[in-house]
Amino acid sequence: MKKLFFFVFIIITQSFYGQDKVTKKPEYVLIINNEIGTMADVEKYGADGYVKSMVKGVSESERNELVKKFGDKIGDKEFIILIEIFSEQEKIENDKKTAAQSEKSQKLVKEDEYILKLNEKAKDFTLKLIDGKEVKLSDLKGKVVLVNFWATWCAPCLMEFYDIPSKIIEPNKNTDFVFLAISSGESQEVVSKKVTKLRKDGIDFNYGIDSNGKIWNEFAKGSIPKNFLLDQDGVLRFMSTGNTPDNLDNIAAEIKKLLAK
Repeated sequence: MKKLFFFVFIIITQSFYGQDKVTKKPEYVLIINNEIGTMADVEKYGADGYVKSMVKGVSESERNELVKKFGDKIGDKEFIILIEIFSEQEKIENDKKTAAQSEKSQKLVKEDEYILKLNEKAKDFTLKLIDGKEVKLSDLKGKVVLVNFWATWCAPCLMEFYDIPSKIIEPNKNTDFVFLAISSGESQEVVSKKVTKLRKDGIDFNYGIDSNGKIWNEFAKGSIPKNFLLDQDGVLRFMSTGNTPDNLDNIAAEIKKLLAK
């Protein structure tokens, strides 16, 4: 539970469009047993093994109920984290259960979530952008392409978006670099609504829609955000999962290497 806790909280493009100034990145609101808490509270509970569950994001109705209680301290539903804490008796029982399963758990091997492997060439695809334009991967030959898979409900994905302009887009705006942000498995209506808000915040990318998951299924499975960096020939040279602190810096370094070739 401690490792899971710390991992979860560690997770806490010029493109075809112009880039405006990005507004302040949203902050997570932590609700601990129905009360607003701080990161220090959560760190203490986590270190002592009292964190029972953590859920990122709530429904609109759940958010509205929280607004009634806490007012404007509550932001967008994607950035609310509900944290439940064990009672003393529950913790005793959980510790016993954890100990009994420890040896078995250590033998489990995480399923490989990457379908496209390093040094393999990505299959050609045609991506429909949110504005109705289309981009074909094969037409981008000669350019370094960063393919990002995200979703409107994915808070780490959205948090990552607020850092991409400064770390990825601006440093490479006058180079042969293209960023494609692909929402997979969601309808155009849902994606368009979220993109409208993101663009108001200055997050203006090549947003694409992969409603049936066809493109996603050629690259990966499992969790998001996922990033795939393709060289000038469409060959995968770097990939990552999650919005960890150094991830975008690592991607930026790899982009620089590829553009120098």
